[in-house]
Amino acid sequence: MNKLRLLGLSLAAGLTLASCGSTQKAAVKNKAAAQTEVKAPEALPQKFVSVYKDNDLKNWQHTNPFDSHMPGMSTEKAYKELLKDKPAKTVVVAVIDAGIDINHPDLKGVIWTNKGEIPDNGIDDDNNGYVDDVHGWNFLGAKDGKMAGPEQLEMTRIVAKYRKQWQDKSIADIAPEDREMFEMYQRAEKKLAEKLAHLKALKARFSRINAMAENADKALKKALGTDQLTKEAVKNLKTDDPMVKQAQQMYLAGLNTKALEGFKNYIDSQEKYNLNINFNGRVQGDDPDNINDRNYGNNNVIPPKADELHATHVAGIIAQLRHNGIGGDGVADHVLIMPVRTVPDGDEYDKDVALAFRYAVDNGAKVINTSFGKYFSPHKDWVWDAIKYAADHDVLIVNAAGNDGKDMDQYGDNMSYPNDGDIKGKEITDNFLNVGAIGPNYGADMVASFSNYGKETVDVFSPGQKIYATVPFGKYKFLQGTSMASPDVAGVAALIRSRFPNLSASEVKHIIMDSGLSPQILVIKPEEDDYKGEPKLVKFDTLSKSGKMVNVYNAILLADKLSKQKEKKK
Repeated sequence: MNKLRLLGLSLAAGLTLASCGSTQKAAVKNKAAAQTEVKAPEALPQKFVSVYKDNDLKNWQHTNPFDSHMPGMSTEKAYKELLKDKPAKTVVVAVIDAGIDINHPDLKGVIWTNKGEIPDNGIDDDNNGYVDDVHGWNFLGAKDGKMAGPEQLEMTRIVAKYRKQWQDKSIADIAPEDREMFEMYQRAEKKLAEKLAHLKALKARFSRINAMAENADKALKKALGTDQLTKEAVKNLKTDDPMVKQAQQMYLAGLNTKALEGFKNYIDSQEKYNLNINFNGRVQGDDPDNINDRNYGNNNVIPPKADELHATHVAGIIAQLRHNGIGGDGVADHVLIMPVRTVPDGDEYDKDVALAFRYAVDNGAKVINTSFGKYFSPHKDWVWDAIKYAADHDVLIVNAAGNDGKDMDQYGDNMSYPNDGDIKGKEITDNFLNVGAIGPNYGADMVASFSNYGKETVDVFSPGQKIYATVPFGKYKFLQGTSMASPDVAGVAALIRSRFPNLSASEVKHIIMDSGLSPQILVIKPEEDDYKGEPKLVKFDTLSKSGKMVNVYNAILLADKLSKQKEKKK
């Protein structure tokens, strides 16, 4: 599950990183759309300075770049000038993720309800194969209500499964039909060893920093005469003692024991669960290697604790109520969120993902958001079949590109799953949109340093840094990641499909790509964690297939144009 990327041990920023038949015909039709691209009213300049206060960032992704000087999506401009009197139908967006707080004040009015199901009667009233799935389904649970906890990474599961059988073998010893899996196993062994070595070094570094933080906290508590430190109290502390001053600076920079708890939990989770080949977190009671063993899961889609916040944040980006005076504003109105709980603390199972796609499609979703990913997929064919199933039912999948600074065009070890194919330049369907992340600064650092990219494999960029949205138990938070960029685009897709229902999933995909803005600027190319060189400047339009950042205003103009053309041809 590529929701969190550990960016060293500095916490000063205070932000969490959280991550073909009929379609061929649609793609041909979209050539016309590409030729009639809606241009911005003026070209974005090569340089201008983004000036904003922290408060301005709560909805920065919706601003118009020409007004805010931030690379927003012009959402508000589209609503005011193009959508005000436009009829709309409700569109269901499935969020395949962790648990969603369906009772959040900013979400409870936009949660999908299965009208064919009578709540809590223990009967599959609508005969869809899922009992009491009133607000979606939980593939991370057992029929008896037991809930899955942390999970291994997929590489760990592969090593645990095959090490005894293959650790001393070479490719010549392996039957031809098993060689693809054997090569995956060898790659998994290598990556697991690298991860464990990195974890060992990280633990040592954390231990040193945490000891410093503990000493600093003690000094501050003594100076303040208290056992409980608060940011306000530490900030207002007046002292001439150089040691206390240093402790004060450390605390305010985020190097204090409370702030470091998250890193400690990350290290513990990696060691005990994610990278531990002797751990098995599967509690569902099924065989995860049998796609036909489907009698598992339950209807509990609600996160049990505050730190399972990822999916609630994603849902809020798409659909948190607009202009209600609390929190931030979602991208789309006339939308319902379908929770499909699939992604654990660790890597998701291919089987769960494939069945989650099919559940979403069969129960009426027209857009699916997938803000997760992994670099090993032993049953990728199951997921591809499900993606094709979504394409056959006119469902658009919007996917987070990943948070590792990787060039996805390199394939091999850089392949992230789910995806729409592993042959360069060849997509298995035309209903899959891969999204990279940008931040609020228009200029060289516009592209998020963590974002994956690729001229052949990433389709478009959208806001994914400093995004303010819902988190469990009625709260809100700034988070960042391609996990946040993807639901921005899913919201745009839902907005288009709500106003122009005659447009297909493939057409909506290409409208979003074709109508974006393409700043003619140089940006710092994202790099992986182990990169030691100097920052490299590249043209923004070389980092994705479209070369563009999403723009709602232009997308609505182009959707309206294409929709009218289709109506005339009837």
